[in-house]
Amino acid sequence: MSGSLLDADAVIGCPHGGRVAATTPPADGVRLAGAAVATAAHTYAVTGCPHTVDNVPTPCVSVRWTAHDTGVTVAGVPVLLDTSAAQCLTAALVPQGAPVVQAAQRKVTVR
Repeated sequence: MSGSLLDADAVIGCPHGGRVAATTPPADGVRLAGAAVATAAHTYAVTGCPHTVDNVPTPCVSVRWTAHDTGVTVAGVPVLLDTSAAQCLTAALVPQGAPVVQAAQRKVTVR
């Protein structure tokens, strides 16, 4: 699997327009253009998701990433790529679709 490394400054949203952000501290020492490299150890929260089902609010509240074995790790934990599999989830852990990673030029590509 190839793709660009995700970092703490990556613009990520849920499929309904909510904003995704890391809620755990970034890794120390490993940075990409000044921003911490994202790993599978980080947790991600979604804010501002307007999704409803049958007029009942069912917003995305978190994202679960599945890091692929690229061989690239930070402190032994796989890094996240813009191509890594992920799922936005409700508070009841119901899958609601993949997050949207906005295209951005990155300085590091993993192949």
